[in-house]
Amino acid sequence: MQIADIGEVQLHYRVDGDPNGAPIVFANSLGTDLRLWDAMLPHLPAGLRIIRYDKRGHGLSSQPPAPYSMGALVRDAEALLDLLDVRDCVFVGLSIGGLIAQGLAVKRMDQVRALVLSNTAAKIGIPSIWQDRMDAVQQGGIEALADATMERWFSKSFRTTPDHLLWRNMMVRQPVDGYLGCCAAISGTDFYTPTSGLRLPTLGIAGSEDGSTPPDLVRETIELIPGSKFELMRRAGHLPCVEQPAEYAALLRDFLTDIGHI
Repeated sequence: MQIADIGEVQLHYRVDGDPNGAPIVFANSLGTDLRLWDAMLPHLPAGLRIIRYDKRGHGLSSQPPAPYSMGALVRDAEALLDLLDVRDCVFVGLSIGGLIAQGLAVKRMDQVRALVLSNTAAKIGIPSIWQDRMDAVQQGGIEALADATMERWFSKSFRTTPDHLLWRNMMVRQPVDGYLGCCAAISGTDFYTPTSGLRLPTLGIAGSEDGSTPPDLVRETIELIPGSKFELMRRAGHLPCVEQPAEYAALLRDFLTDIGHI
């Protein structure tokens, strides 16, 4: 575990794999920390420098007061990669992490050579929905959203196992200000125009049972980028790297091989 002091915020990050390998960066979803990727990492191929981090207000990163802007979240990722001297990475972003990925790719073509946009979109939801969620959290804490969120996050079969409780517990234990701050960032983001200008290798991944970013929404965003590839994971929800880690890693491995990253 390491902390990167980038001024306004201090980001918790981890580097695993080959320190001299090809860089791959993972940005996780709202209400989770970098452990989101734990089960999948052992299935990734050798020769990768694997970088994960907790976005502001989540996990072990610092918690500036809400609200946050998407621009701030993108700047955080940009500053971390500059600190780690990362260029030409493959950036894997899930949900809000996918929004960060799109924003960073538009801003820093030197840092990002390819994208994996997982369970995400150029625009997620509408401001009124996010305001309703923020109001609910302010009144009843994150617990007020937890059960409904689990239904959107996971397939019905996964929710019958006790494993889903790990993710429920992770969600409700995130800092309230960090959760609210990132809700505000998502609410204010519409990347349709900038994302449609991207020209870099892109893989889209969707889960057939994703209630947060349904497959058609993910596909619509992926099709904004010429030459992109779309993969649908059957019987998986919003966090397919949790439900099907080996299958998810296989999609990443094939993409990394196709673009010559490994």
